[in-house]
Amino acid sequence: MKKGVGRARPLFYNHFSGGSTVRSSTYGFLLVVPTIILVFITLLYPLGYALNMSVRSMNLLRPQPERFVGLMNYVSIFKDNEFWRSLGRTVYFVGFTVPTEIFLGMFIALLLNKKFVGRAFVRGLVILPWALPTVVNGVMWKWIYNSNYGALNAFLTQIGIISDYKNWLGSPWSAMNSLIFADIWKETSFAIILILAALQSIPKELYEAAKIDGANTFTIFGKITFPLIRPTVLVLFVIKTIWAIREFDLVSVITRGGPANGTQTIAYYIYMKTFKFLQFGMGSAMAYVLMALTMLLALFYIKLMTSEREV
Repeated sequence: MKKGVGRARPLFYNHFSGGSTVRSSTYGFLLVVPTIILVFITLLYPLGYALNMSVRSMNLLRPQPERFVGLMNYVSIFKDNEFWRSLGRTVYFVGFTVPTEIFLGMFIALLLNKKFVGRAFVRGLVILPWALPTVVNGVMWKWIYNSNYGALNAFLTQIGIISDYKNWLGSPWSAMNSLIFADIWKETSFAIILILAALQSIPKELYEAAKIDGANTFTIFGKITFPLIRPTVLVLFVIKTIWAIREFDLVSVITRGGPANGTQTIAYYIYMKTFKFLQFGMGSAMAYVLMALTMLLALFYIKLMTSEREV
C-alpha cells in the first residue's frame, strides 16, 4: 500500500477531531441543535404562549381590549362550579377505565402467554381495537348505542335480556357508562401488549423450579409473575391515567358532552370554554391547572415506582 493511502476519513474529520481547534463538546452541541430547535418550536413556544394567554383577559365575544389580569383567571377557575363537576366526571371516568383495563389486560395476557392452537392469530386480533383511530372507534360505538337500530339493543333483545330498545345515551349516568365501556374495549389492547411482553421476558426456569417445589398457580403468580411484571403495570398506570384524564375524542364523537353536560369531562370542558365560548384566557388557565394536576399524579406514580425498586 502506498504511503498516505489508507482508510477514508469521515467528512469534516479534521475539523472536529481531537486535534482540531473545535472541541468535541462543541461538536456534540452542534449535533443536538436541530433537536433543540424542534423541541422549542413544537413544545416550549406553545407552552409559553399559552402561559401568557392564561394571565390575560382574552375573550373574543366581548369587544374589550386584551389586558393583563395576573392570576385572576386562575382564581375564577376555583369559583367555577362546572369546572369542578367536569373534574368529578373525569375522576369517575379514570377510576373505572384505568383499573379495569389493566386488570383485564393482565388476565388476557396471562391467557395468551399459554400455548394453544391459534395463539398467533388471537394475538393479532387483540391488537385490532387499539389500532383503530379513536375517532373511528367513537363513530362505531355511536352506531352500536343507537336507540333505534343499534347493534347493542338488537343483541340484548334477541337473547332476552331487555324487551324494548333503550336509549343508552339518553341519560347522563347511562351515557357516561357507555363511554367507559367503549374506552375499555379499545384501550385494554394496549395493556395486553405491554403485559404480554413483560411476561415473555420472565425466565421459564423460575416456573419450573417453583413447580418442582410444589407451588400452585396462585403462589407462582404472587411470588414470581406479579413481582416481575410490577414495573410494567406501574408504568401502565401512569400512561393510562394521563390518557384517560385528557380523553377528548371519544366524548366529542359519541356524546359531545351531553346529555345535560353529563359526560362533559375536564378536557372537553376546556375545549368548549376555549373554542366555543372563545374565552382563551380562561381556557389556557384551565389547561395549565389540568397539566399541574396530571404532573402531580405522575410524580406520585414515579415515587411509588421508586419506592418499589428500593424495596
